Amino acid sequence: MSFQLTKKEMMKEILKCGKDPSYFLNTYARISHPLHGTIPFRTYDFQQDLLNNFNDYRFNVILKARQLGISTITAGYVVWLMLFHRDKNVLVMATKFGTAANLVKKVKSVMKNLPDFIRISEISIDNRTSFELSNGSFIKASSTSGDAGRSESLSLLVLDEAAHIENLEELWTGLYPTLSTGGRCIALSTPNGVGNWFHRAYVDAAADVNNFYPTCLPWDVHPDRDQEWFEKETANMSKRQIAQELECNFNTSGETVIAPEDMEKLSQNVREPKYKTAFDRNFWIWEEHDPSCNYLLVADVARGDGTDYSVFHIIKLETLEIVGEYQGKPTPDLYSNMLNQIGKEFGNCLIVVENNSIGYAVLEKLVEFEYPNIYYSIKSTHEYIDQYQAEYQPNAVLGFSTTAKTRPLIVAKLEEFIRNELITVNSSRLINEMKTFIWQYGKPQAMRGYNDDLVMALAIACWVRDTALETNQRSMNYQKAFLNSIVYTKTSFDTTIRGMDKHKNTKMNDEIAEQKESYDHLMWLIK
Repeated sequence: MSFQLTKKEMMKEILKCGKDPSYFLNTYARISHPLHGTIPFRTYDFQQDLLNNFNDYRFNVILKARQLGISTITAGYVVWLMLFHRDKNVLVMATKFGTAANLVKKVKSVMKNLPDFIRISEISIDNRTSFELSNGSFIKASSTSGDAGRSESLSLLVLDEAAHIENLEELWTGLYPTLSTGGRCIALSTPNGVGNWFHRAYVDAAADVNNFYPTCLPWDVHPDRDQEWFEKETANMSKRQIAQELECNFNTSGETVIAPEDMEKLSQNVREPKYKTAFDRNFWIWEEHDPSCNYLLVADVARGDGTDYSVFHIIKLETLEIVGEYQGKPTPDLYSNMLNQIGKEFGNCLIVVENNSIGYAVLEKLVEFEYPNIYYSIKSTHEYIDQYQAEYQPNAVLGFSTTAKTRPLIVAKLEEFIRNELITVNSSRLINEMKTFIWQYGKPQAMRGYNDDLVMALAIACWVRDTALETNQRSMNYQKAFLNSIVYTKTSFDTTIRGMDKHKNTKMNDEIAEQKESYDHLMWLIK
């Protein structure tokens, strides 16, 4: 590139470039193209808008599809910032050091391909992952390990693929003060599920509740991409890959335990509760007790460290609809009273309480209250056992035990029930927990900083409904069949003795009458 300019024209161009990063890049910058080599820098409209945003807003969060040149336009802005301003300190951070180093490499490449007169500051210190200009501006790459950037005063922090940076919540706490003197931040990434720092930063920015300015750039913002391109590009991609790489879809991009499409179906039934009651108004009721229906109450008790909640669901067994839900932080005594009263209000329904440390205290209170229908299980097999039978079983355990053995079983049962559309969920709180309930290190659990109490309580409910109650129902059906067989037998007894016309065996008839009376008293077993 050759520019035949007088010194006066050069000074005029330098001043113009210093005021307008877009003019600078489109006029004088050159970038490396994988197919075409070194080519002039030409911004598309969406890239032009980004440059304006970088100038107008201190904090920018960019939700993007892949291969839109966003890293390149960011590198171009960094070149402009470092060249035309003194003593600018730029830190590029990514989860992998190579990713951060690659952006620094792009900055250096643009710098070296500038015409001599515009390259007003020479590179004085040059390393593979950092360099310094003669005007005091400096840039370096860093991974997320250690205390990178914490002791520095930053002019610009670039978080590349921010959604994939682990522990960014903690890192941001240390990095934010480094920007206190007017420093800027550019956080850019494809989505990676919900609940992480990048997701929260973008969602909060869209709701105008933080300092970031949001920009969403799906695949079709590029003028050269049409539906034909999309279909060809996605031919061999999964739904998750499409959501993450092209569609900027947070919900579908993550590795949630519950499939995003299933959560979408569940969300269609979400509605405001009919009542918000209890002392903290956190007991949500969608339907009042119906005497003709049967119910199940499943409770998870908070650990007591203040980070989680005591929760319960009330489920209508006939339709598997959650008609009541609580999420709060009551004391164990208050929570025990709540369960006792609400259980009685819903027809003395079966109460299942997870028997963690504080859960035992709640269960013992329910026993003191003489609540008539508490869940017990066999210690070794985790098999359900009736409350009256538990008195005679030495290995009977009060409540439900969530262990390394039972946890994957109940979560699998939850996923099965939701996938087969067997559950009706009315609660937005529960849906939001499902969005942050992910596979992490091979274990289903809540994302860091989130809770899964409502999800796990529902998982227990699905397990109990599909195992314990089904077993109990089969047992009652057997009892009913047995009683019917002995009371309503069609076999006629021949009690006559030859020579005695129409002789009646009074003793036999009395026994039948006694069995009939016993049957009437036992009808409660099979109702």
